[in-house]
Amino acid sequence: MLGSRLGFATNTPFVVALSGGGDSVALLNALNEAGWRARAVHVDHRLHPDSGRWADACAALCSKLGVSCQIEQVRVTEIPERGYEAAAREARYARLREVLGAGEVLLTAHHQDDQAETVLLQMLRGAGVAGMSAMPAVAPFGPGRLARPLLSFRRAALRAYLAAKGLAWIEDESNQDLARSRNIVRHRVLPRMTEHWPGTIATLARSARHAAQAQTLLDELAAQDVAAVHCGRGGLAMSQLVRLSVARQANLIRFWLRRRGLALPSEAQLGEILRIVADRPRSGLAVVQWPGATVRRYRDSLVASDACVAPVEWDPQEWDLSAPLVIVAAGVRLRSKPATGTGLSLARLAGRPVSVRPRVGGEMCRLAGNRYRRSLKKLLQESAVPPWERARLPLLYIGDDLAAVGDRWVCEPYAALASEPSVRLLVEDVTGEFGDSPP
Repeated sequence: MLGSRLGFATNTPFVVALSGGGDSVALLNALNEAGWRARAVHVDHRLHPDSGRWADACAALCSKLGVSCQIEQVRVTEIPERGYEAAAREARYARLREVLGAGEVLLTAHHQDDQAETVLLQMLRGAGVAGMSAMPAVAPFGPGRLARPLLSFRRAALRAYLAAKGLAWIEDESNQDLARSRNIVRHRVLPRMTEHWPGTIATLARSARHAAQAQTLLDELAAQDVAAVHCGRGGLAMSQLVRLSVARQANLIRFWLRRRGLALPSEAQLGEILRIVADRPRSGLAVVQWPGATVRRYRDSLVASDACVAPVEWDPQEWDLSAPLVIVAAGVRLRSKPATGTGLSLARLAGRPVSVRPRVGGEMCRLAGNRYRRSLKKLLQESAVPPWERARLPLLYIGDDLAAVGDRWVCEPYAALASEPSVRLLVEDVTGEFGDSPP
């Protein structure tokens, strides 16, 4: 029965997030019984005095089942205003993302009761449609995907399965701590609701599916709107954005930020962004900032980043152009693409050391067809490159000569002639690829 819930090919490589609790033990055993190929990963947060014993129990279970078990330890630093629970979750998923291989599918043991709890908690937080969608059954995750095959199973059914199989599991006493909101919902709120409405759990889970369908439609609309108002380099043209209804503007902005891997604004913060758009160019409000994201107005563009205006610092790196170069501090990926008559001349690259460096100031570049060199600062100003983006711009040097400014300009004498074999540079924004949490 579980196999039909997975919806993946039988040769799909699975990785089970094994906590040692009843739900993940049931999932791993069911997969093993059904003959699905899987390995297990246990993340030890080292926050509980028995965490080492829990890791040993997971290793013993995997040994009994003949399943590979990987134990990973993480260091958890408390997140202000969110506490250790949120910090542990982020550290856990960050490590799971690191150990997940290309094409692998991470399986978590969230079930229908968990989904109902999440929906109710999101409602109490005033969440919108995206929050009400709760946990998706399948979502992109790192180099692979994350799947939750037990969302249609009740907690009681999983406990009955464990008892029938004679399987032992770990009980974490923190799951009884009523200082945690989820535990209040689990042990106090939902039991009272199900006394009066026996179908509460299934009904809330169904609401999540309806909300997910509605969110899909909103995302499809937002993707169309982003394409219409996109002004390059990830920005939005406010002169086009203002033509949309306020509701579509809000939907677009949330989608745009989420797609860039940035934290979403509160209702009040989103209202401030919308006022920037509505009051352009009169508005003196040019920046809206919250933990994890900053949105700014620059000329006619609305631009977003994951940091304040603090300068970006990164070290020069050598590059042979054969493989993509990721500069994590700048949040960019540099690629090369074979071309003819455009970009960098291969003849002038041959045998020369190539490096990628940040701006330090004072750089000069003579563009093709120009007699004189011009300051890079002036070129960037004329091209309306926002000041906070300039430090992220990778400069390609051949020896000590500035040969290319990202994928914007090639400096003489390194520009390819017509019909000459060449290579084009591509600069991609990858700020959303580091440290994101799963839906």
